[in-house]
Amino acid sequence: MRFTEIGQQLRAYRLESGLRAEEIAARLGVSRAALYRYEKGEVIKLDTIQRLAELLKISPLSLLGIGVEYYNRPIGYYERLRQTEETADQILQLFGPVCYLTTSDSYDAALAEVFDEAASQAGANRAAMRSVSEQVMGILAARKRMYSSRRPGIIAMICEGDIQHLLDQGVVASIPVSDRARRMCRQVAVGEVEHIASLMEAEPMGLQFGLLTGATPTTAFKILRARDRVSLAINPFRPDTHPSAQTGVAMITSADEAVAAHQRVAEANWRDALKGPAGATRIRQMLAASGQR
Repeated sequence: MRFTEIGQQLRAYRLESGLRAEEIAARLGVSRAALYRYEKGEVIKLDTIQRLAELLKISPLSLLGIGVEYYNRPIGYYERLRQTEETADQILQLFGPVCYLTTSDSYDAALAEVFDEAASQAGANRAAMRSVSEQVMGILAARKRMYSSRRPGIIAMICEGDIQHLLDQGVVASIPVSDRARRMCRQVAVGEVEHIASLMEAEPMGLQFGLLTGATPTTAFKILRARDRVSLAINPFRPDTHPSAQTGVAMITSADEAVAAHQRVAEANWRDALKGPAGATRIRQMLAASGQR
């Protein structure tokens, strides 16, 4: 058994459950320090895995990395994605209006401000929402640090319809915020779209964007290739929803059939995508039509 991977998944599922480490450790009859050692890859007994799975309401096979991993909340999925990106050499994305790993600091600042404003309006749930938001922002920051240091290759397909929505509504559009915050979100959105156009023109080594101009795909996924494993991550959580929302079920698997089926979809979309200067020109036309240039 790969105890390091079991520990990584244990951490992701712990965050997913919303339980504090102290609560899980107490129910298992171990110390919090022991639980953290499990998460770092210490040998863990099969009966402990069984009890952990029962406590976290998941299959023991999922905790062992066999089959499909399921996540009902963004925080668990984002943590597992962070772990998978740590060893990935290539990331193929078919999702949304941006590639998160290449977004600016302003994008993160906008997310944090909107999440905080939403929490301040949540009444009795304020503390819980703020805690989840802070944890998610920490995970996102760690993902960007990883990308900055490792620079895995990225092929990102972004959708014209999603970009138009981003320009019209701004980032995190589904969360009600003040007029001032909404103006800030629109300004950040314009900056991100301009940034994508610049990257498409420059075509930096190891980073390729493709603009999909047809119907918006009905699925969102990433294929992450490492030296010894290929993982498929299917993401129903849009970046314009609060991280405490339960709007779908994310899945991660290394099943060959699932990876191959999604690879075929990605290749078909990539063939038809606008790339390089052609894609950048189309994006700048959208900016101009939106009155942003």
